[in-house]
Amino acid sequence: MIAQLRGTLLSKTPAEIVVDVGGIGFRMLVPLSTFREVGKEGGTVRLLTYLHVREDALGLFGFVTEAERTIFRELISVSGIGPKLGLAVLSGLSPEIFHRAVIEEDLGLLTSISGIGKKTAQRMIVELKDKLSGLDVSSIGGTAEPGQEEIGDAVLALVALGMHRATAREAVLKVQTEAGGDLPVEELVRRALRKGS
Repeated sequence: MIAQLRGTLLSKTPAEIVVDVGGIGFRMLVPLSTFREVGKEGGTVRLLTYLHVREDALGLFGFVTEAERTIFRELISVSGIGPKLGLAVLSGLSPEIFHRAVIEEDLGLLTSISGIGKKTAQRMIVELKDKLSGLDVSSIGGTAEPGQEEIGDAVLALVALGMHRATAREAVLKVQTEAGGDLPVEELVRRALRKGS
């Protein structure tokens, strides 16, 4: 099994990236969080991978952090959730926020992800709560990106204030990018609200 790849980033789109490793181009499907973190084309990149094997196809998935890969594996173990939906979940929620949503049985948060209805969210809670309850996602591999927890908390705060999740996440990420560094949750929320007004 391919556990990780290190090479030159040949191309990237929000859905997939191609990495050149020793002259071989590996195409990987990735969540939005990984797309944002891999850097510029032509640079060196290291990604953790998961090889999904089906009767008719092989799919290679790439992740910046071990937490993302772990949550992805758990997600696709749930009945009715395939790799595409697993990536959608990770594109909408950080591993820490997803972990919290399952443990706290937060159906509203889980169903805010495109493609996740109430029944699917309930199934995720039933099948994953016990598996995730003893897991400290924030410490897996020590590879969590700085600022991810603050981003997640800021998005949750904005959603609680009535902002749509996708709009809130976009606003928070834009604020952080413009700031050129990590900001505390309160400042992220304040600046994101100013953009939305």
